[in-house]
Amino acid sequence: MAVEQSVISHRSSPSDVGHAIRVENLTFRYPGQIKPAVQGVSFSVARGEIFGLLGPSGAGKSTLQKVLTRQQRRFEGFVQVLGKPLADRAQDYFETIGVGFELPNHYVKFTAIENLRFFASLYRRRSRDPLELLALVGLRDVAHKKVETFSKGMRMRLNFVRAIQHDPEILFLDEPTAGLDPVNASTIKRVIADLRRAGKTVVLTTHNMNDVDQLCDRVSFMVAGRFAALDAPETLKAKYGRRTIRITHGDDRIETDEFPLDGLADNSQFHSILKAGAVRTLHSQEASLDQVFSDITGTSLDLAEEAA
Repeated sequence: MAVEQSVISHRSSPSDVGHAIRVENLTFRYPGQIKPAVQGVSFSVARGEIFGLLGPSGAGKSTLQKVLTRQQRRFEGFVQVLGKPLADRAQDYFETIGVGFELPNHYVKFTAIENLRFFASLYRRRSRDPLELLALVGLRDVAHKKVETFSKGMRMRLNFVRAIQHDPEILFLDEPTAGLDPVNASTIKRVIADLRRAGKTVVLTTHNMNDVDQLCDRVSFMVAGRFAALDAPETLKAKYGRRTIRITHGDDRIETDEFPLDGLADNSQFHSILKAGAVRTLHSQEASLDQVFSDITGTSLDLAEEAA
C-alpha cells in the first residue's frame, strides 16, 4: 500500500534554504486504480517563484496539487515544504498555504463579505481586510450580496481572494482565470504577479498557455502523470520552438508561404518571391508555447474556456 515516506537522509539541509517545495520521486495511485495518477515526479520550487503545472485534463496536475496541499496523504516518495517533510507537518501547515480550487466552493446563502469573514475565522493568523480584498478584484460593490446571485466569474474572483486573505507563504492556484473575461483575468494575473514580488511562492495549475507565458518563472509539461519537460517558458521556446517568416504575395492570385528562419539567406524560393516584387505582407512568426508543448508531448491542450 502506498504511504507517506519520510527518510532521515532527506531532512532539510543548507541546500534547501532557497526551496519552498522539494519533491523526489513522487508517485500517487488512487484506490482501486492500477495506473498511478502521478508517476515518479521530481522537482523543486524556489521561494518567491511562480511555478506552472501545464497539461491537458487528466494529466495529473490536480492530483499533484492535492498531495502538496495534504488533501491526499498516501503517496510514495518524498515531499518537503518550507523546510519540513510534508509527512511530519501538523495542522498548522494550513496556516502557511492558500488554496484556490478550480471549482469555487462558497456558502451561497452568505454574502461575499460573510464568506471571507467566516473562512478568516478558521485561521489563527490575522487576515487582510475583506473589503480591501473585494475591491482588489472588482467585487467591492457586491460585498453585501449573497453569493447565490453571483456569476461564475464573480465566484472565481471571490474564490481567489479567499485563498490569499490570510497572507500565506505558498499559494496553490488551480485554473485561477477559468471563466473570467479578459479584463478580470488580467486583474487576477496582476495580483498574482504582485504576490510574487512580495516574496510569495505560487504553484499555478493550468492548461491556459497565456497564463503560463505571462506569469511563470518555470513551467513543467505534464502528461500521463509524468513531467515531459521543465524549464523557463522562454527557454523552452528557444530550445524547441520553430521560428518562421510568413509572406503573402501575388498580384491577381494571393498566396501565403512560410519559411524557417534557419537557412533563410540561402532559400532560393524565398528570394524568388522577393525578386518578383509582389510582396504584400512579411511577418516573423515567433515560437509559441502551445506548439512547443505539442511537439514535446505529442498531444495538445484544450484551451476553450467560457467567459463569465
